[in-house]
Order: sequence, then C-alpha cells, then structure tokens
Amino acid sequence: MKKIFIVITSLIVLIAISGPVYGFIKNALPEKVYKKPVVTIVVEDYGTITVELDPNIAKNTVDNFLMYVQDNAYTGTTFHRVIEDFMIQGGMVDVSKCPIKGEFSANGVENNLSHEAGVISTARTNDPNSATSQFFIMHKTNTGLDGNYAAFGKVVTGLDIVDQIAVVNTTTSDTPVEDVVISSITVDLNGYKPGTPKCAN
Repeated sequence: MKKIFIVITSLIVLIAISGPVYGFIKNALPEKVYKKPVVTIVVEDYGTITVELDPNIAKNTVDNFLMYVQDNAYTGTTFHRVIEDFMIQGGMVDVSKCPIKGEFSANGVENNLSHEAGVISTARTNDPNSATSQFFIMHKTNTGLDGNYAAFGKVVTGLDIVDQIAVVNTTTSDTPVEDVVISSITVDLNGYKPGTPKCAN
C-alpha cells in the first residue's frame, strides 16, 4: 500500500513539473526573423532609388511586390501620380494579379512601420483588400496613413531622387506633365525566400 502511495505521489509530482516545463520551452521558441531583400529602382533621367523591404512587418505584401519585380512587370511603367510634400506613386502594370489582404491595423493586421519620408507602401482603393501592383514612396512624413495602408519597407539610398520626382510639373489630376519612367526594378534577395502571395479571397 505504501509503495502504491509513493508511485501515485511521484506521478502527480512529475505531471505538475512537466506541464510548466513544457510551457516554458514552447514559449521560449523565438519567432522566425526573415532576412530583408533590397530592390533597386532605376528611374530614367533621374537616377537610382534603393529600398530595403521588411517581410517581418508585412510578409505577404513584400512577397506580392517581389512577384511583380521578378516578372519584370514594372519595366517601362511610370510614376503616374505625384504630389509634392506627400508621395510619388507608381506600379500601374498592364495585367495585375489577384488583390491581397491589406496588412495594417485597421484591417486586423499589426504593422508598426510609420509612413515617414522614404517609406514604401501599397496603394489601394477604398476596399482594404484591394492592393495589387501599385505602390507609393513617401516624400514627406504623413502619420495619418498609419494603420490604414500597408507600409513594407524604406528607402536606404536615393531620397534625393524622390525629392526630384516629387517636384515635377503635374496636371490638375496629379499626373506628371512629362512621363517619369521606371526603367527597371531588380531585387537582391539577400537570402530571403519569397513565398507565393496569398490572395484576399
């Protein structure tokens, strides 16, 4: 009887110990940290803008953008909407893929990258899940966009090029009078392995 009591007591102690230890080990596992790819945007007659993308903040948005980059879809497109002291917008391709879910807090996704000068973000319609190929680069900081648009990287060199583009002459619809042509956008993945973008629907 005494031996049975000891065995039962030992089992209870073992269960009591193993539960918290398992929980500790599980909670101690670090979140995966993705390497950051860098894209090079060559703008005809202006120069080069390099942008570091951050899949740790908005992975699906980064993967979506890189899909268009690797398909050479942006070659020959333009920065078709320019507003000084706000942003320059480009990426209107001939054929866009499926829209993706907007990775920002108003759409239920945490995104702590603020829309300061040089940040790249996704353009969309009033539908929060309508982003496809179009993107914009902030000319000046506008935190009013935070939580409502999916920022996914930041300019590391070429802010002066953004400044030059931002002050071109435009029509009343914010379209440059003379085309601002994107000669190419290429990527150095830096070891990052992009996945297939997940469609919104």
